[in-house]
This record gives sequence, C-alpha cells and structure tokens, in this order.
Amino acid sequence: MMKYAFIAAAIVAVILSMSISAYASDLDSQIESSFKKSFVYRTYLKDEHIKIASKEGVVTLSGEVLDDAHKPMAGNTAEAIVGVKSVDNQIVIQKDHSSANSDTWIKMKVQTELVFHSNVSASTTDVTVKNGVVTLKGDASSSAKKELTTEYAKNVEGVKSVINNMKLSKSETIGDKMDDASITAQVKMTLVLHASTSAIRTSVTTKDGVVTVSGKAQNAAEVDLVTKLVEDVDGVLRIINTMSIDGNSKN
Repeated sequence: MMKYAFIAAAIVAVILSMSISAYASDLDSQIESSFKKSFVYRTYLKDEHIKIASKEGVVTLSGEVLDDAHKPMAGNTAEAIVGVKSVDNQIVIQKDHSSANSDTWIKMKVQTELVFHSNVSASTTDVTVKNGVVTLKGDASSSAKKELTTEYAKNVEGVKSVINNMKLSKSETIGDKMDDASITAQVKMTLVLHASTSAIRTSVTTKDGVVTVSGKAQNAAEVDLVTKLVEDVDGVLRIINTMSIDGNSKN
C-alpha cells in the first residue's frame, strides 16, 4: 500500500512540475511578445537591433542601438511588463559607427526629440528620412503644433531640410491605445531628462493609463512639477502622485 502511495505522489509531483514549467514557458512567451507589441518598441525601437529573452520572468536584453536614449527606454519598457521579475540590460550603445548621420539614425533622433516635447504629438506623427531630408506626416491640431514639429525636427543633427505634410485637424488622430509598459517607460525617461526632478528616487507604475508616482521629493514645487510632467506624457489618462517631501533635503 505504501508503495502505491509513493508512486502516486511521484506521479502528482511530475504532473505539477510539468504544469509549472508549461506555465513559465507561456509567461515568458507572453513577456517577449508584449515587449515587441509595445508602443515604445513599435514606434522607437523596431529599427534597432534589440533582442529579448525571458526565462521564468527574468528578462535579458541584448543587441546594439544607435540612439543612447533607446537603451534605458527598452529597459524601462521591459521592467513594466506584467510578470517580469527583473531585467538584465546588456544592450550596447554604438559609440563609434560610420552611420552617425545615416537616415535610420536621423529618424530615430527625430522620433526621440518629438516624444519629449508635450506640445507636439509623437504618437500621431509619421517620420521618414531620405538623404537627410525629413518628411513628416500625420495630423496636427493647430498650425502652431505643426510649425513646432518642424522646428524640433530641424534641430536634430544631420537633418538637411524638413518637409512637413501634416494635415491640420481639430482633433488629432487617435492611434492604438497606449500600453501601460510604454507609458511607464516614457514617464521615466521624461523625469530622467528633466534636471529638476529626482528621477532616481521616484517609482512609476501604470494601470489602464492611470500613472501612480511615489518616492521622495526635495520640496512641494518638485511634487507639482512631476505631476505636470507626467500629465503631459502621451497616453496618460490620470496621475496619482503620492510622493512625500524628504525633510533631509535642502530646498
């Protein structure tokens, strides 16, 4: 009788092990798929040579990128995907490359330039580049936004000229719903690039477009600034700012 009980227990253990393994495999596949389907990847990273591998929720990013902003952007996106336990970002930034002013590099820089300016819409602006000439398409809600988009593109190194074919529309075209991981990544990058915020001490999570920001701020002004910066990020529906003021910080 004991023998049969032992065999039964062993069979159950094997079945459970197989089920857990299958679940982990499905989760890893879902994580890798979510990364490649994310707005950030499709809009900014698809032309880069980035590889993602997930094993039981532990993600490894590898490959090379031309734009130095794309390495942390990829890492922040992966970290925000449901099921990810940790991210090992091994992406290498190409420092010495002959294609510094190539059309691909210019396109990436223009897209990155637009995403960090809240008064234009990066998500509804299509960017193409040929021989250093940038062509912009999409919708702009005003002439001012259209002109600003042109000026931001002109400011990118290597751009020879800009052809702006954007159409004026009372309401800008709404694309696919922004995924939470991409919103989180863009919020983190916005805070990092703004010198007046303590991005390192700030935690960001997103659920259905609602962004929760927590951590320590130097003063009340910084809390208000973080709220304003986050509100301006594409895809953010609402912000919950629970940051506290660090009494040890100098105002």
